[in-house]
Amino acid sequence: MEQDRRQFIARTALQVLSTAGARGLTHRAVDTAAAVPAGSTSYYFRTRAALLGACLDDLVAQDHVDLDVMAPLVAAADADTMAAALADLLERWLTSGRERHIARYELSMEALRRPDLADRLHAGGLTIRNRVGEALAAMGADDATARAHWLVAALDGILFDRLVGANAAASVDHADLVSVAQRLTAGALAPRP
Repeated sequence: MEQDRRQFIARTALQVLSTAGARGLTHRAVDTAAAVPAGSTSYYFRTRAALLGACLDDLVAQDHVDLDVMAPLVAAADADTMAAALADLLERWLTSGRERHIARYELSMEALRRPDLADRLHAGGLTIRNRVGEALAAMGADDATARAHWLVAALDGILFDRLVGANAAASVDHADLVSVAQRLTAGALAPRP
């Protein structure tokens, strides 16, 4: 029960971070958004650093859940299946997962000024990249670790552009995402020249 409450508060804090920004993330704002008694957030996360850390931990946990869902599709060792899975993932992140990824960018900016948060953000990102590298290696990619880093960076760039960048107002077009995912997958799996 207590773990459920902690996760609920952390998830709500991510929503507050997404809608109100880093400056709007306060214990009181999370209490209000979560509709819990005043002081509940500070009971579980005494400091702002602890609250930001909980947001980051929940974000990384959600990323791992997404990878767990994708893993059976990618294990098929088929480039088209992987591209389709990536396109579906991008579409989900640009629609129902939009708030979560906007919160990720808020956390990334906070991490510029908080070395402890930066270290945790970096570690979480590396575990994701390592999992992607393992999938690429299983599909026969040369230098899978390096390619995983670039693939994740490219996906992150697409998300940034479509969520908060120059194309944030553009509608989400599944066919475009499939086309982009096919090119990214082809690049990640192409033999070294």
